[in-house]
Amino acid sequence: MPRTFDNLDAFSDAVGEDLGTGEWFTITQKQINTFAEATGDHQWIHVDPERAANGPFGGTIAHGYLTLALVPVLLESAFEVKNLAMGVNYGTNKVRFPAPVPVDSRIRASATLREVTKTPVGSQIVVSTVVEREGGDKPVCVADIVYVWSGAPEPGQSDGEAG
Repeated sequence: MPRTFDNLDAFSDAVGEDLGTGEWFTITQKQINTFAEATGDHQWIHVDPERAANGPFGGTIAHGYLTLALVPVLLESAFEVKNLAMGVNYGTNKVRFPAPVPVDSRIRASATLREVTKTPVGSQIVVSTVVEREGGDKPVCVADIVYVWSGAPEPGQSDGEAG
């Protein structure tokens, strides 16, 4: 069950707190191949199981950026903020991939709320995220993810007005 916040203000009060850990998610070869198609990154360590079996990782591995792209999905089961009008990915302050993600690995993410800063369109949120692999001894991704979220409009306001 994800940790739930009733609104952006309640979430903002959690700066410095652990937001939770999401559920396990399995990385499949099909997902890796689809990501390779979408990005044009067809390096053999990702998409050639036969060659990769004799490579440095003993099989194919997920792209680091696939792991990063999955962070929002991985965090859905960790925490939830209700009554948001919108949220967008703004960027990252730091990303590292300390360990590979072999095909068929299970990964999950945990998060800590680092910062909330008011902006003209809502709030800029910084969430420190650690993605771990089941049975791994090091994280597979460590990232400070930056979002911009805005709360739901107050009753009687249009969707374009800030509350």
